[in-house]
Amino acid sequence: MKKNQISLKDAISIGIGGMVGGGIFAVLGLAVSLAKGGTPIAFLFAGLLALVTSYSYVKLSKAYPDRGGTVKFINQGFGKTIFSGAINNLLWISYIIMLSLYASAFGSYAPNLFQVTASKSLDFHIYASTIIILATTINYYSLTVVGKIESYAVVIKLIILLGFIGIGIYGLIGNPTIEQLSVSNWETPVKLFAGGMVIFVAYEGFELIANAAPDIVNPQKNIAKAYYISVIFVIFLYIIIALVTVGSLPFKTIATAQDYVLAEAAKPMLGKAGFTIITIAALISTFSAINASLYGGSRVNYEIAEDDELPHHFLSKFWNQPVGLLITAISTLVLVNILNLESISTAGSIGFILIFGIVNYTGFKLSGTIKANRTVPLLGFILCMLALIILIDQQIKTNLTGIYVSLGIIIICFLIEWIYKKNKETKQVKSMP
Repeated sequence: MKKNQISLKDAISIGIGGMVGGGIFAVLGLAVSLAKGGTPIAFLFAGLLALVTSYSYVKLSKAYPDRGGTVKFINQGFGKTIFSGAINNLLWISYIIMLSLYASAFGSYAPNLFQVTASKSLDFHIYASTIIILATTINYYSLTVVGKIESYAVVIKLIILLGFIGIGIYGLIGNPTIEQLSVSNWETPVKLFAGGMVIFVAYEGFELIANAAPDIVNPQKNIAKAYYISVIFVIFLYIIIALVTVGSLPFKTIATAQDYVLAEAAKPMLGKAGFTIITIAALISTFSAINASLYGGSRVNYEIAEDDELPHHFLSKFWNQPVGLLITAISTLVLVNILNLESISTAGSIGFILIFGIVNYTGFKLSGTIKANRTVPLLGFILCMLALIILIDQQIKTNLTGIYVSLGIIIICFLIEWIYKKNKETKQVKSMP
């Protein structure tokens, strides 16, 4: 294997690490509040959508291996148009939303270990802002350090989560709270599906494999294995975590500890020590996810500008890193301090479901070229659009702010791209003899 090539094991780690970042720690409590005893089913619905979508990613990654990943796929499907540029800009902003989600989770868990002020709300803002600034500093200091933090963090968080599952399953024996998992405590199928879509952001990280596709060893075999193994593993992981959590804690306790529910779920089994261990795992996971996503977001921004879908000013460097890194970090700081968790999660889920729907449509459109079965990408596209409709309908009733933020972001992405393309055309006409 060549020095810079990525093995199958490493490619699977990229997929699992991308998904099991801060997502599960941030949205588990939200999932339970929406789906109640049917939370494992909500995670299953979201996971199946990710699995169907991963088929399109497999075929596109094999046909167009490129470090631009999703950006390149959308450009292959739609050319370098206002539409493709707007969707690629949405991908970059969705990275910022994910960063806000991870920082929000960090800000919620950290005060349980170290309280800085008398106000937990103020502590949240202090911790969420500080971790973004720290991660940004590390990204500027050394990308090697970013890579090392991520590789160690993946191992640590998986060991802790698997330990939580093992002890948790044992702890369910004879626990009366397990009755909460009965079908009588499930929400309606539509609400379960909507709940799954709100927390879909917990699965979006598998798309990072696309960026690594050019360097994967034996790509024709290993790209497919990397996607499918990582997504299926995480589906099972999330379902079992949801089972243990809902079966261990009363709904009232989950509602009270919604922002740090996974740590609270370790208490019945391991007491204060379990609470502390899971809190530390959450802090490590969210910190590593912020580190990696800052780098990923700045790279997406750079790729879009390189493809001439954003002004070339974004290709300039600031302290030897793309200027998009600084813009991404500042935007994240603003979002995490003005939006609540559900609004952030809704905006992130709507963004990624729309993007994945378009990637599925690209897979369908190019099925002959990429040697794909047309039915699977078409099914993925239909499911994504259906998921969007159900998610928006459900959130309009309970979280109108999240919908306004999501629609506002999408409109701004199209407006920016339209203005940029029109200005470019005007300049080209004026420069003609």
